[in-house]
Amino acid sequence: MRVHLFLTTLLATTLFVQNLHAIDAAAAHMVEALPKHNTGQKLYEKYCMDCHHKDRIGIAGPPLIPAFLKQYQYKDLSKKIKNGFPQTLMPSYEFLNAYELLEISRYIKSPMDQNLTWDQHHIQKSITRFDTKPKDLGIKDIEQVLPVVERDGGYVWIMEDEKILDKFPLKNVHGGIKYQFPKAENIFVPTRDGWVERYSLKEGRSIAKVRPCINLRNVSLGRDGEHVIATCLLPEQMVVMDSDTLNPTKVTKLDGKVSALYELYSKDEMIFTYRDKPLVGIVNSKTFEITYNKIEEPIEDFFIDPFDKFLIATARHGKVLRVYDIKSLKPVFEHAMEGMPHLFSATYWYNNGKFYFATPHLRKPYVTVWQMYDWKFEKQIEIGGDGFFVKTHPNTPYLWIDNGTDALVLIDKNDFSMKKMTPIKGKQYIHPEFTGDGD
Repeated sequence: MRVHLFLTTLLATTLFVQNLHAIDAAAAHMVEALPKHNTGQKLYEKYCMDCHHKDRIGIAGPPLIPAFLKQYQYKDLSKKIKNGFPQTLMPSYEFLNAYELLEISRYIKSPMDQNLTWDQHHIQKSITRFDTKPKDLGIKDIEQVLPVVERDGGYVWIMEDEKILDKFPLKNVHGGIKYQFPKAENIFVPTRDGWVERYSLKEGRSIAKVRPCINLRNVSLGRDGEHVIATCLLPEQMVVMDSDTLNPTKVTKLDGKVSALYELYSKDEMIFTYRDKPLVGIVNSKTFEITYNKIEEPIEDFFIDPFDKFLIATARHGKVLRVYDIKSLKPVFEHAMEGMPHLFSATYWYNNGKFYFATPHLRKPYVTVWQMYDWKFEKQIEIGGDGFFVKTHPNTPYLWIDNGTDALVLIDKNDFSMKKMTPIKGKQYIHPEFTGDGD
């Protein structure tokens, strides 16, 4: 017995002090055999809980549960925790030692007892209606109104030109704020931890919020503005809600991790893709029936061209950019690349008789420019840092790009020449955006 305890202790000590990058799959099996204790849980609750929830179901950060982490070994998780994610709110934890990183990794891969279902009853029960009094925001031109999300402050601003007309509290905003058409009198603001809040621009106040899921991917609205549709990662489902009351009207189980859901402007349809299945879902935005179409491989990110004819997507873990014809869902263009394009943050423009789009690449110090409809790679432009968004407007001659520093990168849309500006030294820029008139 004493020899067994000595060997177990020796194995544990060896694993704890060695560099985690050397832990391979065989060592991971030995880690599972080590005595269980609550060190990892204590470290998690100290450093991770505020963003990932006490029950690991996600708040500002995604859920940390076995179903989401099964593809990662302990060395992978420890490295991710140590280095953090520069484009997100997750800092690095380089001050934690190898033992502490390993214990957190063990804990977040451990089984969970929680019931993670979130059905129509849970959704209905989650609805919160606000009784704040209406107020006139004094909006002069609805096309100049811009919602702005505070990165850390937990508020959404309503701005027109340079004026802040209102603020309302909402944390963990993620997935794109959506306007309700045709009158654009309401906006719907989704959060990573599954909430959707309806704010009335007409009444100058939040009307209600609902939680369609525990971890949300994004929301979309049909052309008639009568429903809000949420795609969910946890549980995997699509939730249809009445845009006036936020009451859930339909919950459809999905079998995969949704990349995104976007509406078409030319007809009553929406499109979503899976990150882990080679399928494209076409949603009828009147009946909310889904038709699936098989494609060559899963799509990790995509956007739809301005004429609703093509789906521009990335696949193979971001190493291929591929364009699909929306009608046939057959690929019409393919180009290999390094660094996953962040296509949600891409921008497109018209210049000298041609359409172009530009996209940043995650964890790469460049953006790429592509010609549309003739479909060809145009140029790779080094921007001196790891950027997240590319934005432009018909009334500016430039692409406006962040690069992870206090600089804004401006690329001329005619000759692709570059210059930089630093509006406030030491203050990082992450998301350029424009008013309706581009001023």
